[in-house]
Amino acid sequence: MKITVIGAAGMAGSRVVTEAVRRGHHVTAVIRSSRPDALPAEATLIRGDATDVEHLRSLLGGADAIVGATRPAPGEEDTVAATTSALLDAAAAAETRALLIGGAAPLLSPAGGLVFDDDRFVPSFVRPIAAASIVQWEVCRTHDADWVYLSPPAMLEPGVRTGAYRRGTTTLVVAADGTSRISAEDFAVAVVDELENPGPDRHITVGY
Repeated sequence: MKITVIGAAGMAGSRVVTEAVRRGHHVTAVIRSSRPDALPAEATLIRGDATDVEHLRSLLGGADAIVGATRPAPGEEDTVAATTSALLDAAAAAETRALLIGGAAPLLSPAGGLVFDDDRFVPSFVRPIAAASIVQWEVCRTHDADWVYLSPPAMLEPGVRTGAYRRGTTTLVVAADGTSRISAEDFAVAVVDELENPGPDRHITVGY
């Protein structure tokens, strides 16, 4: 499979590249600046801007799937709508399926309501990026591209690849101890699993 990862230098994107290469896929890694040490040498590196629709369209030609793993810098959360729209516009023009890595905020909390409104999972210091993920989800929901939105659990951080996770749809996946988490490595496993075997749901989530 030919997979293009937009935002391949980030925590999630770099691990998706690594996981996809590990499985023998041909991966094009789109980044803004110099090549991160974390990216495998087998990946094809291209510099690009996620807001440049024409450039993205040219990058996506021949790709079987794209992964949108972009994340705004702190203070630039208001750029999410434009970036998401540009990526989906390019995917639609290239007739390529897009998997967007989003946030947990648009999910339903096990206690009721949105995760965004549950301070157990969204403390005050992450509310700006959490709010941006809700905007991102709304852009996807109203766009006619072929997309799937993958929400991580409340905690996503570097860790160990176990290859195991639980899959859900619109409700946050919570463990028996009340935590909602997954390693970035296992999150990447879930991303590539979805690319290889697409499910019927447009909003999915994973967790331990």
